[in-house]
Amino acid sequence: MAVMVIDIGSSSVRVMLFDEQARAIPGAVAFRPYQFSNTPAGAAVTDAHHLRQLTEACIDDILCHPRAGEIEIAAMAIFTDSLVGLDDAGQVISPVYTYGDTRSAYDVLLLNDRIDLTATHQRTGCINHTTYLPGRLHWLRRTEPKMFQAARQWLDIATYLFKLWFGDAPCSYSVASWTGLLDRAALAWDAAWFDILGLDPARFPRLSDYDDMQAGLLPAYAARWPALKAVPFCLAVADGAAANVGSGGVDTSHMVLTVGTTAALRIILDAEMPPVPPGLWGYRLDAAHHVIGGATFEGGNIFHWARSVLLLPEDDEALSAELARRPPDSHGLVFLPLLAGERSPGWAGDATGAIAGLRLSTGALDILQAAYEGVALRLALTADQLAPLTTGDTNVMAGGGALAASPVWVQTIANALNRTIHLVAETEITARGTAILALRALGRCSLADHPPAIERIVQPVPEHVAILRGALERQIDLYRKLVNSDYSLTAHS
Repeated sequence: MAVMVIDIGSSSVRVMLFDEQARAIPGAVAFRPYQFSNTPAGAAVTDAHHLRQLTEACIDDILCHPRAGEIEIAAMAIFTDSLVGLDDAGQVISPVYTYGDTRSAYDVLLLNDRIDLTATHQRTGCINHTTYLPGRLHWLRRTEPKMFQAARQWLDIATYLFKLWFGDAPCSYSVASWTGLLDRAALAWDAAWFDILGLDPARFPRLSDYDDMQAGLLPAYAARWPALKAVPFCLAVADGAAANVGSGGVDTSHMVLTVGTTAALRIILDAEMPPVPPGLWGYRLDAAHHVIGGATFEGGNIFHWARSVLLLPEDDEALSAELARRPPDSHGLVFLPLLAGERSPGWAGDATGAIAGLRLSTGALDILQAAYEGVALRLALTADQLAPLTTGDTNVMAGGGALAASPVWVQTIANALNRTIHLVAETEITARGTAILALRALGRCSLADHPPAIERIVQPVPEHVAILRGALERQIDLYRKLVNSDYSLTAHS
């Protein structure tokens, strides 16, 4: 038995095969890299035809694997959120707009004057922001009126692919929840937003759960992929939700931390309608489970910035060893790592980073250490806000290339969060989580049946916890002075 997983991320497309225990089948991976286009300024778009070609080429490749004949189900994880317009003939008439496109900033401000910010946040789980679709749709109507009028359908990229392969398909609750347009209680497109935007919900896909499996490829694809002709395809799920499942964070006793270029901290819970803490978001895994958490623009990109600007040596092991010998917060600096603006918890998109406390004696390692600690402290704010929704001594399941490359950073984050970190040994946590969800759709397992392998467990050091709590108070104070004087969140012990 094999599960085919399509994982469309923001920098690559992967198609992999997993076995009945959600283990990656050796050698069963196809890969194609790509990049968003970032011109003009503020844009973050890609081409629907190109992404389709990459995805279908990966499927072609994986079907050459010896175990392709064992595929019983297919599933997909997708970056969120994406938006592409189709005309009356079903032809693409727009780029694929992505979550990173910031050109709707002015429209977000206009819409803020027309909504109850708190009520909208709780109803949709999303803060009105350029990341989400309300501002983007308003911007497109204002700046591209002819194209906007000609778009008879607005789809995410996953639903677009399913439309090509099957003729029609719904959008999952999971993917829809990342748009900012889903009423998370009703599991329907949000009537209030559609009224404000003057949009007809019929121009958007119908909604269903991810286990509403699609089968029966259209003739051209059935001929191209005969091994998949009768294979059911689960609807796509958001990659962040799948990463939680793949990391073993499927209940309120576990937070999941992923640190790659950026970072996110999330929990999954099955409460009927949990409140969304200020500054965080509340999405859906499926009709029964919520995904609540926060994301930052800062993660491994901070190290790459520091290496470039500070001209650090190339020997990463020597750098880590030197940092490990240094007491926490011994540099006398306050580092506010908002170099690309802010997401959670303040959502100040125009925020900039800052370093306070520089002296003639300050060296490159002082700044690097302060940068690592600065990111850890930002994550601690999200952990503090999630704490009331968790149970017991919450462990953190952590993964991502940036953490795997820096053991000292893992220890710093454990101290900043004051929580035990279980560093996950799995390398493809999103695809693995998607495979588990597919097996669950077949009735073969529950969410918790396939816990991940753990590389190591890192405990917080109590005396270092206290030191970093003091550093967090100083970071919050600097944030209030430079970014948002009305900032109300505080550090909690």
